[in-house]
Amino acid sequence: MRLRLPIETERLVLRAPSIEMAHAIQEAIEESFAELHPWMPWAVQLQTHDETLAFLERSQRQFESGENFLILGFLREGGRFALGSGLHPRVPDVPSFEIGYWCRTTLQGQGLVGEAVKAIARAGLIDLGARRLEIRCDARNLRSLRVAERAGFELEATLRNERRANDGTLSDTLVFGKISREIGRLAD
Repeated sequence: MRLRLPIETERLVLRAPSIEMAHAIQEAIEESFAELHPWMPWAVQLQTHDETLAFLERSQRQFESGENFLILGFLREGGRFALGSGLHPRVPDVPSFEIGYWCRTTLQGQGLVGEAVKAIARAGLIDLGARRLEIRCDARNLRSLRVAERAGFELEATLRNERRANDGTLSDTLVFGKISREIGRLAD
């Protein structure tokens, strides 16, 4: 499996991870940590620059081996790091992938994540032969569920008390899905 990056959208350049991105990503995590903490399992505590660097090294290896595909979005104008996303394998023999995402706080509300999700879904279909894509989010995360809806994903399930949030409470997970014939319509 080979995911061909970079991908250019109207406002973004989507790239594979590399350690050279560590400073830009760390800056965005520090800027956005208060908003990431309630929703992202990896945002229990603010990670250090060294932890971000180690994560990028691991992600780069996984990307190159086809094990997992972290995708990082940068603004076409100015090159500022905007968002993290990816195609994360769920069921290899389908194949199906989960699309995850987060956007730095100062760039939220501009439709950048939706733009990235549509491009990533197309790449999953074309490059990886995806037959199913999923977006999963905490039922309380209204911004995330709106991204899924606007990108044309259909709510398929509510998994009640499915995970423990970073604050210790049990939370419901919404599962949105899209299958290959629906993914193909994104090219229109």
